[in-house]
Amino acid sequence: MKTFKLVPVFLLLLLVAACDTVSVYSDYDKNVDFAPYKTYAYFKPGIDKVEISDLDKRRILRAIDEQMQAKGFTKSDNPDLLVNIFTKSREQVDVNQFSAGWGYGWGWGWNPYMMYGGQTTVTTSTQGTLYIDLIDAKKKEMIWQGEGQGTLTRNIDKKDQKITEFVGKILAQYPPVKK
Repeated sequence: MKTFKLVPVFLLLLLVAACDTVSVYSDYDKNVDFAPYKTYAYFKPGIDKVEISDLDKRRILRAIDEQMQAKGFTKSDNPDLLVNIFTKSREQVDVNQFSAGWGYGWGWGWNPYMMYGGQTTVTTSTQGTLYIDLIDAKKKEMIWQGEGQGTLTRNIDKKDQKITEFVGKILAQYPPVKK
């Protein structure tokens, strides 16, 4: 009986943990050899068009610098790769209705407390998508794109952490592992 009482708590914790993650995807040109790329710079015309605050833009670029340098890349005025970013966001509204009461088992039946029970909660969150494009600087062709989707925060203390998580998970997929 104790097990049945813990199952809803476990499922709730699992749901909360799942909502707080960043989902990542990537795509790349299978004909490209990624080994020769060692230097990078930002594609300023593209980054200037990104419609987010300059503070968040700097946070993203700082996180990209950290990840690229950890992978052995160096910034250069004559780069092998150009890095561009793009962002999207949307508001998500979740409506949950809970009914509570005591019944006679697992199934349909009459429950005098159900007519009194019920609580509806409405929560909103901002879902964000960050794209990181890597462009061959000589050919001016995109060779790799990473995408991360997740819940954004307005809490200034958690923004750096969230952006670092987004960028880290996206760039963990670069360079691609060819099968």
